[in-house]
Amino acid sequence: MDNESVDMDVLQLEGLKVSPQSSVPAFVLLLLIYVFIMVSNIGLVVLISTERSLHQPMYLLFCNMSINDAFGATTIIPRLLSDVFTPMTQRYIHYYDCVVQAFCAHFYASVSHTVLIIMAFDRYVAICNPLRYAAIMTSRMVMALSVSAWTFAFVLILILVALSVRLSRCRRVVFNPFCDNASLFKLSCENVLINHIYGLGGAMALMSASLCSVMLTYLKIAIVCLSSKNKSLNSKALQTCASHLAVYVILLLSGNIIITLHRFQNLTDYRKLASILFHVVPPSMNAVIYGLQIKAVREKVIVIFTRKK
Repeated sequence: MDNESVDMDVLQLEGLKVSPQSSVPAFVLLLLIYVFIMVSNIGLVVLISTERSLHQPMYLLFCNMSINDAFGATTIIPRLLSDVFTPMTQRYIHYYDCVVQAFCAHFYASVSHTVLIIMAFDRYVAICNPLRYAAIMTSRMVMALSVSAWTFAFVLILILVALSVRLSRCRRVVFNPFCDNASLFKLSCENVLINHIYGLGGAMALMSASLCSVMLTYLKIAIVCLSSKNKSLNSKALQTCASHLAVYVILLLSGNIIITLHRFQNLTDYRKLASILFHVVPPSMNAVIYGLQIKAVREKVIVIFTRKK
């Protein structure tokens, strides 16, 4: 009995499906992407932290997104890299390591939405109520918004994963490139209706909240810009909001593709690929979008590279 219980704690992970001939190209590509994600996002955080002129609420809130992107990529990519050269039948992961990875994967996705919500609020105050912006968006308010975004996501995902951990297990194979919540409750032979209801309901509620907040915020911003004849205000609003909307659209599309593909069993392989891209595309794009689109950040990057030359 002891041996059986120990064996049930060691799961077989499907991992990334690549042929032996494609192992080296897949490894090199993933490694380059991971290095780029880490350098660009951590570099943006360091730049904002060290440049006093960038110690403004908008840029400090950017740090939340960059830190989360680096975290999300680290949750998935290193494990994929370590499994590329391992045969699929020999890819093992301990159950509790699987639980941690599932928690981190969903935590990353949830924080992405909650951070974008508080960033939308910041843009709303800056453009629709500019005279009170400094009084509202104080350092204390930025800290409170940041902590609330991470805390809400933490509690939401903690409950989600706890509902799966409580189940008994009758299977040992995870048919996914990495562990997620669905992988955990599919290991059980019990009734998982509660898991489906909370998981799908929580995901839809969070995505709806972020979508509604962003839509209402930018509707208000659009009304202000159309009614204002200040070209400087309109240009600044367009520049800062365009980057935020671009990041949000990429995140929303990436998440919805996975949810949609879950409904079609014959597209399982595409869903697995989409789940990997969700942890690769937004983290690799966000820092680039902010760095190139936001004038102040772009100018600081140019100054730094000019000094080095």
